[in-house]
Amino acid sequence: MLGFSRAQAIAFVVMLALIGAAPFLLYPVFVMKVLCFALFACAFNLLIGFAGLLSLGHAAYFGMGSYIAAYAAKSWGVSAEVAILLGGLVGGAIGLVFGWLAIRRQGIYFAMITLALAQMIYFFCLEAAFTGGEDGIQQVPRVALLGLLDTHSDMTLYWVVAGVFLAGFLLIHRIVHSPFGQVLTAIRENEPRAISLGYRVDDYKLLAFVLSAFLAGIAGGAKSQVFGIATLTDVHWAMGGEVVLMTLLGGIGTIFGPVLGALVFGSLETYLAQFGDWVTVSQGAIFIACVVAFRRGIVGEIAHKLKLGL
Repeated sequence: MLGFSRAQAIAFVVMLALIGAAPFLLYPVFVMKVLCFALFACAFNLLIGFAGLLSLGHAAYFGMGSYIAAYAAKSWGVSAEVAILLGGLVGGAIGLVFGWLAIRRQGIYFAMITLALAQMIYFFCLEAAFTGGEDGIQQVPRVALLGLLDTHSDMTLYWVVAGVFLAGFLLIHRIVHSPFGQVLTAIRENEPRAISLGYRVDDYKLLAFVLSAFLAGIAGGAKSQVFGIATLTDVHWAMGGEVVLMTLLGGIGTIFGPVLGALVFGSLETYLAQFGDWVTVSQGAIFIACVVAFRRGIVGEIAHKLKLGL
């Protein structure tokens, strides 16, 4: 089934069933938010989980994707799929430049370079005229998909966002299980050995970086369509930290881990909001407990205990 192992196929069917039932059981906008975060986390996991590259600045691609999609929909009146795709392309283009600069370093130096470059994007968005500064881009219209499908209805937009997420998820799965993905894994496990075998590791890492940034931009573009707004929150360094938490919580290097991590994170963020300023403390305590109890992440621990490849 689409290259899935038996365990992965079962997990994928369960995920499809949950996606299909979710809008009838929960608030559709909440589920759409989770799906956008899930795609963002999966994109980040492609880089850290399979290429071994820790980027602390992925909010730059997510946020710029959100801004570009919002601006294109509001100012140019483009259709929903074009707006989201433009967000992904801009995210990928920025990722190409930033990745080319960052992959020259490794470890903590790589992580700090990505964070510093992301902060440049934050200040650009703060000062640029088209972003609206601290107000952001508001009242972004929901433009029809393909010029035909009206997305003003939350339920209709939900299926669009679900389709975007599934397309991105399947693309990541295909990348991971392709020869390219196997080389990425080899680089993660033993980069000097990969070099000795003749692989141009910098080219592989750069391509992985660009693909990850592209998909993060797609996630950001979809989010701006859901909420009708793009703000500095999307490009803030804290967003880059949140996607790290989602991935850690679900399980780094697993296919389904980031999805579950995004669901848990989104649920905590929504349902703990009633505690006001204590929400951050509550989240932190829960995350610490999960990290202590699930060293490999929730899905990672389940896969390890049951000897499954999830």
